[in-house]
Amino acid sequence: MSDQEQKAVVLLSGGLDSATVLAQAQSAGFDCYAMSFDYSQRHSIELTAAEKIAKHYQVKEHKIVTLDLSQIGGSALTDMSIDVPDHQTEGIPVTYVPARNTIFLSIALGWAEVIGANHIFVGVNAVDYSGYPDCRPEYISAFEKMANLATKTGVEGMPLHIETPLIDLSKAEIIQAGMALGVDYSQTVSCYQADGDGKACGVCDSCRLRSQGFNDAGVYDPTIYQ
Repeated sequence: MSDQEQKAVVLLSGGLDSATVLAQAQSAGFDCYAMSFDYSQRHSIELTAAEKIAKHYQVKEHKIVTLDLSQIGGSALTDMSIDVPDHQTEGIPVTYVPARNTIFLSIALGWAEVIGANHIFVGVNAVDYSGYPDCRPEYISAFEKMANLATKTGVEGMPLHIETPLIDLSKAEIIQAGMALGVDYSQTVSCYQADGDGKACGVCDSCRLRSQGFNDAGVYDPTIYQ
């Protein structure tokens, strides 16, 4: 790989999926630049997990970008007056954050241009997920097309690729893939309302998907619950 092809920006939330993606990108030989977001999310303890994971994998750089999405609200993760549901709901749940992946990928795209990377890794998943519209393959394809129309590097013939290695995997398959790469899932935080110590609630959508994934994979669940 050339220097540009070897560099990758990896979106790192501190959760199970993004930790797996970072391990996969590094295993594939990429020089990884991790990007996390402090967007006034309810579960900001995930950023502590992201820092630990980035340090463990000795990424080239870990950047935490501050955005205040509570200014627009519209989600249980950014508006404290909206409760995180403790049961499965129909349709797109209130934990969906309006335009979140578009915002995150756009900022990652800018950093990729600056550092000369033409790969962005993101842990979106279209199988075991909560119905978020910005986790679908057609969305990723559309964003990649837009990115290559909107950037200097794209116009100059150095296309950017959005890498989504988990998009077609079940949560159990993601966990198995991560275990094969030695991912320490005890360091990750997935819960939408984890406490200050990172202990999970055990009842939100994210907790249920995570717990079921470990169960289906036949793997010990290292999550610490409240």
